[in-house]
Amino acid sequence: MQLTDLTLLELASKLASGETTSVEATRACLARIAQVDGKVKAFLRLDEHGALSAAEASDARREKGNPLGPLDGVPVAVKDIFLTEGVETTCASRVLEGFVPPYDATAVRLLKEAGTPILGKLNQDEFAMGSSNESSAYGPCHNPWDVTRTPGGSSGGSAAALAAREVFGTLGTDTGGSIRQPAAFTNTVGIKPTYGRVSRYGVIAYASSLDAPGPMARTVGDVAALLQVLARHDPLDSTSAPADVPDYLADLEHGVAGLKLGVPREYFVEGMDPEVEASVREALKAYERLGATLVDVSLPHTKYALATYYLLAPAEASSNLARYDGVRYGRRARDAKGLRDMYGLSRDQGFGPEVKRRIMLGTYALSAGYYDAYYLRAQKVRTLIRDDFAKAFTQVDALVTPTSPVPAFKLGEKVNDPVSMYLMDVCTLPCNLAGLPGVSLPCGFTKAGLPIGLQLMGRPFDEAKLLRIARAFEREHDYVRRPAPI
Repeated sequence: MQLTDLTLLELASKLASGETTSVEATRACLARIAQVDGKVKAFLRLDEHGALSAAEASDARREKGNPLGPLDGVPVAVKDIFLTEGVETTCASRVLEGFVPPYDATAVRLLKEAGTPILGKLNQDEFAMGSSNESSAYGPCHNPWDVTRTPGGSSGGSAAALAAREVFGTLGTDTGGSIRQPAAFTNTVGIKPTYGRVSRYGVIAYASSLDAPGPMARTVGDVAALLQVLARHDPLDSTSAPADVPDYLADLEHGVAGLKLGVPREYFVEGMDPEVEASVREALKAYERLGATLVDVSLPHTKYALATYYLLAPAEASSNLARYDGVRYGRRARDAKGLRDMYGLSRDQGFGPEVKRRIMLGTYALSAGYYDAYYLRAQKVRTLIRDDFAKAFTQVDALVTPTSPVPAFKLGEKVNDPVSMYLMDVCTLPCNLAGLPGVSLPCGFTKAGLPIGLQLMGRPFDEAKLLRIARAFEREHDYVRRPAPI
């Protein structure tokens, strides 16, 4: 077995026992990246010197018996939406080319304080706007299970790097499913924490009331270990919740006996791939065999979630992206003939088609005469969606659904059909509208060998129970051990 075939916790154990070193693990990751990333294109930029320096420092600490924590020395990588001091951060957009942040995002700082070498910045949809990683200004990422297919989006690079065994853990962000859907497409595990559980400070904003940073890894235990590092109250983020943080690994093996799992009928949507539905139904039967009780529940306002999301998220994006004007940082048009012309040309040249589309949608929804008809009404429906979840959680401990209605689709298949692309988020975005935690984990494969994901959603700040439920299924199945064919 190669070092890169180990899970994050397995590597952590070998580092603790002295069987290997952080430098060896980091060099193994860099070699793997050199071997396969030409096909996968998960990384936008590497920080080889910084990662190896951090690995050497980790090994020195372990020699003295002073590791910073259990993950000290485990190499990770982060989505290009996280600010990284001294390392270019572009959000996969031309408008931020050349921007080198003077400080780290809180999530990045916490990883560094835990001693993890950071290998580099991962590909994504531009400004996290997309479901296939095809809106990246630097070209799409490819799925290691089939390089002609998407790894999902917007955290496609974060998922693909894991599936290709290039890294042991990654950071992503989830605004409407951008951690969970890529996890489903790549046979990996991803968690969208409760809104406010992980700090957004230093995360480039898409939709501020929906964005949720979170970890991705190959197993449920790996994700739990990373979340333990990231879940902190942050005074630099006004939306960070001062909630108690449990030990996410402590109850991981306690199983699901006695728990009630809700099955929302609205999530088995018309047009769902039959192999996806069959795999999810089999997972539900597995939970019954493990001692859980399945409860049929209804979330009646789910049918409005897609329209609600694609009013609110673009509205917030149009406001957040107004700051990219060519004045302070990022791209500035060289051929402008005045200030107004510079604004227009810088934005026109810097933003890609999908970002422009969402800015225009959002600006329209917020404009005079349409604010009440669209934006305000969407906020009211968002409340109804949140109330549906609250009612369901009076009956059950968690909800179980498909993560995506289809497996990974071909690159280019939906790029000219925005509505079809937006439908890829139909199972994941209600969770963001309600601010709830959600996990995606592998639950099978299609006949063509494409991964299928299972989604769990829980009460606010109940990530520990979600991870426990996810682990109960993972323990009985070996999907996560199956390597991608790249």
